[in-house]
Amino acid sequence: MCYFIGMFQSLSERLEKALSGFKDKGKLSPDDVKKGLREIRLALLEADVNYRVVKDFLSRVEARALSSEVLESLTPFQQMVKIVYDELVTTLGGKAQGLNLTGKPSVILLAGLQGSGKTTTAGKLARYLKKKGHNPLLVSTDVYRPAAIEQLKILASKIDVPFVEADPSEKPLQIAERALKQAKETGRDVLIVDTAGRLHIDEALMEELISLKEFLKPSEVLLVADAMMGQDAVNVAKTFHERVNLTGVILTKIEGDARGGAALSIKEVTGCPIKFLGVGEKIDALEVFHPDRLASRILGMGDMLTLIEKAQEAFDLKKAKELEKKIKKLDFDLEDLREQIQQMKKLGSLRDILGFLPGIGKKIDSLPIDEKELIKMEAILNSMTPQERRNPHIINASRKRRIARGSGTTVQDVNKLLRSFEEMKALMKQFRSSGRMQSFIRRLFGV
Repeated sequence: MCYFIGMFQSLSERLEKALSGFKDKGKLSPDDVKKGLREIRLALLEADVNYRVVKDFLSRVEARALSSEVLESLTPFQQMVKIVYDELVTTLGGKAQGLNLTGKPSVILLAGLQGSGKTTTAGKLARYLKKKGHNPLLVSTDVYRPAAIEQLKILASKIDVPFVEADPSEKPLQIAERALKQAKETGRDVLIVDTAGRLHIDEALMEELISLKEFLKPSEVLLVADAMMGQDAVNVAKTFHERVNLTGVILTKIEGDARGGAALSIKEVTGCPIKFLGVGEKIDALEVFHPDRLASRILGMGDMLTLIEKAQEAFDLKKAKELEKKIKKLDFDLEDLREQIQQMKKLGSLRDILGFLPGIGKKIDSLPIDEKELIKMEAILNSMTPQERRNPHIINASRKRRIARGSGTTVQDVNKLLRSFEEMKALMKQFRSSGRMQSFIRRLFGV
């Protein structure tokens, strides 16, 4: 999910421009540092970062940048990038915060305003925990919006997670009591509780949350906040934390037209770590928040770790081992190419994947990325028979015409794919002799 492109691209470009001013400097003067910091300040404020957070961030950067270590360095640009990276990581929360799953069962209480995506997030969180080997149970105590109960029930069914039936005539505490009892009786180790939201914070909402928290004694009280709200999301988080003592925040709608200010402000303003990012509407669109990886991407340094994790999740380990053997023997055919295209689609679009690579940044807009070409390739491969995919050399003129008709393409398109495939095999032969391809596959899949 390339939420980064929309949310942080402008900030990334501004910071890159600000830091580029140090590139051609043999040594830095205090004036050089102050000029660069002014640009960084403008970049952060334009990204809607909290003013106090910007002030504290720049104060820390300036103190380190004006040290003799930097001013006398022969590589001031690298030094400044490292300082800004380190302080961005600190501002974002330092390191990824895992869930505290103590208790039998562990209880996760989700809070938030109406429209923040709280109910959908409950389903996403259940799916995430199930994939991690847990046995979650879902329940909604939102008796004021019956559609919320039905929505969560449908989500639970989609991911095959049990759901506690509830009636709008019941009290939230009654539902919570039944849910806790059911979790204990059925051996569920995590109970995820979706609570009622309001259009704005009011006393009734807070009192209900406090009573649910006192009864359930949750190990996690997570605020689901809409990143599109910018600093309003930060203020909402601050108010919730003051009343119910949050343990963390899940930022949703990251893929939208948000400027990134909420993500860069919440930890320092509230003291609450961001634990997850909601990066889309699909049930699998939930990612653990890694401050170091986000800081790396903001500074155009890429995020290979996340890309590798995504690949390991999307690709089949057994098939990856088989692929490595085929590459060693140069026995890679069109059947394998078709399968790799289908596997790659699980990672997202080409634009998404390239967004994780170091040095791409704003260059992604100028790259000749044509998603339609990949769709066309897959259509051509699907139009071939299994025998043709395994033995491309049998594809003669009449077969090419049939394949083109079946895929809605031209014979020229079919020829182009076959030529590209031969070029790919030639490249693999070079990689095989150097050992680089096997090394890459082993790193990617751990084979």
